[in-house]
Amino acid sequence: MPVTLTVRDESTTGDRHDAIELTFPTERITVRELIRERVYQEVQDHNLNLAQAPVFRGLVQPTDAEQTLNGYKLKKPRLIDWKPQYDKAVEAFESNAIIILIDEQQAESLDQTVELTKGTEVSFLKLTPLVGG
Repeated sequence: MPVTLTVRDESTTGDRHDAIELTFPTERITVRELIRERVYQEVQDHNLNLAQAPVFRGLVQPTDAEQTLNGYKLKKPRLIDWKPQYDKAVEAFESNAIIILIDEQQAESLDQTVELTKGTEVSFLKLTPLVGG
């Protein structure tokens, strides 16, 4: 049975930003799958709306983009490849540059299994800027 959950970004001051809804085909996923789906969905949304969305809103700042209040403005509108973005996000998780909270519990490893329920809350907390892809 598919499960939809809302993923939010949080700051170190507790502010919540940009929410994205993700749907998973099963109720059990790994942290790695959570990161992959989040990054993939953000990049797909950007690429499908490239003409209307000159600003990329996502976890990882694309190469050749500058940070704005609403995301990352690309110097020249272009399609983004999700794989380098995903690789950078995984690297950031492994080096503790981002923390993932699942129902207020910190995810410990990429292979950690997460049981998704209707009320599962996920937050990404960036401790350092992530650039790449």
